[in-house]
Amino acid sequence: MLSIIKMKKLIRITTVDFAQSDYMKGQNKYMSQYFEVIGAASDTGVLEEVAKNEGVRMVNIPMRRNMAPLHDLWCILKFYQLFKREKPNIVNSNSPKSSLLSMIAAKMAGVPHRIYTVSGLRYQTASGLSRWLLMTSEKIACKAANIVIPEGNGVMKSLINDGITNKEMHVIHHGNINGVNVDYYNKDQADCSDLRDNLHIDEDDFVFVFVGRIVRDKGINELAEAMQRISSTYKKVKLLLVGDFEPLYGPLKPENDRFLKEDNHVVYAGYVKDVRPYFAISDVLVFPSYREGFPNVVLQAGAMELPSIVTDINGSNEIIEDGFNGKIIPAHDTTALYDMMVWFIDHHKIIAEMGIHAREKVEIDFKQSDVWNAWKDFYQSLD
Repeated sequence: MLSIIKMKKLIRITTVDFAQSDYMKGQNKYMSQYFEVIGAASDTGVLEEVAKNEGVRMVNIPMRRNMAPLHDLWCILKFYQLFKREKPNIVNSNSPKSSLLSMIAAKMAGVPHRIYTVSGLRYQTASGLSRWLLMTSEKIACKAANIVIPEGNGVMKSLINDGITNKEMHVIHHGNINGVNVDYYNKDQADCSDLRDNLHIDEDDFVFVFVGRIVRDKGINELAEAMQRISSTYKKVKLLLVGDFEPLYGPLKPENDRFLKEDNHVVYAGYVKDVRPYFAISDVLVFPSYREGFPNVVLQAGAMELPSIVTDINGSNEIIEDGFNGKIIPAHDTTALYDMMVWFIDHHKIIAEMGIHAREKVEIDFKQSDVWNAWKDFYQSLD
């Protein structure tokens, strides 16, 4: 009689549904070849679409990003009921709020392997009571988990140095949760016909591109101030902004907000699903963020043969080797950012070489299939 090998059951959790279709796209489908995979997240309107695209069952746990004690307790109960019903071998959560709630519930339910994948540390840009609360939440989540996986070495050092956890930790592969599809993020695959005309960017314009949320913590005030200085001297330079203004989550200085929305040296594209054409018409990614876990945008830009200007923060300084595939500057430093942007404008030949190195770095260290395989092997190693 043939014996049926039962797959391990894996529940993967994010605070919102689109995180599993955007930041982890394709990974649940890949993992479902080796595990029985269930996804859990708040339904923002795309939960069913994510389930269909990934080919896994998705469960709605309506979490709130901000602190809401009574609602959070209710979510812990919902997670507990889910885990008792499904009896997973592994629960892996990937974002701070969902990890706090799900790790507590998973420990209560006796889940054998409770994994908290730590990416961005929100407390690093907070102060006062808010910082204390965020740090306490991280400590609780790490304590309830029995395995803590930092997304990169910088995050691991912060967890240790800030006293968040003393658990033994290691980084999967070279870091990053999902890796980069280097076939998709390839400048030869980008259809950018008419895009320059539509955005009023001339062929001889030098284009800095920023991709992400347009908020204070991404270094946008410094970027706006540096760009104002550049625009007074260099007339054929553009700043291309790809993303949404989110004043509720990090308002900009009024004068900087006004400059970015009104000056003719700034091109605002808004949020787009396919960033490849915007990378393809740009010369350099500028990403002066205050904190990150392991920024996908720097990896994606690299795969598109764009060098990057990044700040010396977790993740960014693990992707960029200063002078090889980009440049690293201090965070919160407008003058350093301005000087580096000017340097790039004046060094076209070096930029091309850095772009080639940027693609090579991603192919060697962050290729998506390699990252997925490393995570699969890690899950399979758990008894």
